[in-house]
Amino acid sequence: MQAPGLPTMCVGKCTRILGPCLVALGVLSIAASVLLLFPSGTGRYLEEGHISKQAMQVPGVWGGGVIVLLAAAQISAVGWCSDRASRCGTCRNMFLSIVLSGLALLGSAACFTMSGLGLTDGPLCLHNQTGDLQWDYPFLSIETHSAQNYLYEPSLWTSVCIEPPNVVAWNVSFFSALLLVSAAEMVLASLQILNSFFGCLCGLCEGK
Repeated sequence: MQAPGLPTMCVGKCTRILGPCLVALGVLSIAASVLLLFPSGTGRYLEEGHISKQAMQVPGVWGGGVIVLLAAAQISAVGWCSDRASRCGTCRNMFLSIVLSGLALLGSAACFTMSGLGLTDGPLCLHNQTGDLQWDYPFLSIETHSAQNYLYEPSLWTSVCIEPPNVVAWNVSFFSALLLVSAAEMVLASLQILNSFFGCLCGLCEGK
């Protein structure tokens, strides 16, 4: 039974908004994570194993992508069910939404953390900072021996890494995108946890 005066309609409408938003963010997360595997738009470096470890872990695919999409699918289904049926949005559905949204929150938080590490470490690239050409993370040693942060020194982006071409800008762009997307996913997943909690208390169906 609904508690009188509680904004039940807002619960259903919020669910129908949050679900599609999470779907869009999940797709963007997967796309950004996959593109990190193909610096300069080529698969050569992936085949050779010259991709940074954070990119190889594809956090945007499993953390900010698949897990979030599973939650988004369930959230969207419950939201549209409440708009069409008189008996839907039960406490069981809301509890499942809380669980899946919690998993989405954890997945997007993992994606956020690993993307931050990817930005901090910089890309794996061919460089000659030590006098010999080698594949390594040159920006880690640069920041160890100086106060420079490569993120604020765009002049280093093309002068340090020889291959892949423009790999620094590529990594910065897509890891930054993953940070923004996963941050938005964390906010929306948290909102859905609260929304589902209120749905358990006062119901979800409209037009009762």
